[in-house]
Amino acid sequence: MIKGVIFDMDGVLVNNMAVHFEAFAAMAERYNLKAEEGADFSHLNGRGNDDIINALFPKELVALKGVAALAEEKEALYREIYAPKIQPQKGLHSLLEELNKGGIICAVGSSGPKVNVDFVLEKCNIAPYFSVKISGDMVTRCKPDPEIFLTAAEKLGLKPDECLVFEDALAGVAAARAAGMKIVALTTTHTLEQLKQATPDLITKDFEGLSLETLLTL
Repeated sequence: MIKGVIFDMDGVLVNNMAVHFEAFAAMAERYNLKAEEGADFSHLNGRGNDDIINALFPKELVALKGVAALAEEKEALYREIYAPKIQPQKGLHSLLEELNKGGIICAVGSSGPKVNVDFVLEKCNIAPYFSVKISGDMVTRCKPDPEIFLTAAEKLGLKPDECLVFEDALAGVAAARAAGMKIVALTTTHTLEQLKQATPDLITKDFEGLSLETLLTL
C-alpha cells in the first residue's frame, strides 16, 4: 500500500522546463556560444547539472570555469527569470492537501540543486507539505540512477514499494522503476507516446482530477 509520495520538481511541481532552456540560452549568449539549430536535448531532462553542463558547454569553457561555477551561474539566471512568474502545476495544491489529510507523507526527489528546491517550495507556498527534500547535490548519482528516490524513501522511513513517484522525464521514470516504486508520469516534458513506451503506471497532463483514491489503486 502507498504510504508516501515522492515528487520530482522540474516539470512536476512546476511546469518550468521552458525557463531552464531560456536560462541556458542566456548563458550561451553570455559566452558567445551558438546552439546547434534543431538540437535535441531531451535525453538530458531529469539529469544532474554535471551531465548537462558537460553535454551543452565546450570542454574548454568547462575546464576554464568549472562545472560547479557554470551550474551555479545558470541556476541563478533561472531563478531570476522565473521568480516573477512562477506558479505551481495545475491541481497541485489540492492534491497535496488531500494527501496530507489522508496521512500520506511527501518528499521532493529532484536532480536540481537544493537552492532551486527551496526556491520552488517557497515561491509556490508548498514547503509545509514536504517532510523530506532530496536534491541532486545531496547524492553521488543522479537520475536515471535510483539513488535520489531510494534516499527519499529512507528519509521518509518507508520501503521503496510503499512509495509512489511523480515524474516527467524518462530518466526519472527509469530511476523510479529501478527503485521499485509506482510511477505517475506527467506530459510536461515528453509526449504521451514517449511516456507510454516507458510504461509508467499512469500518465496525466497535470494534477487536476487526481485523487488519493486513484493513487491507492495503482
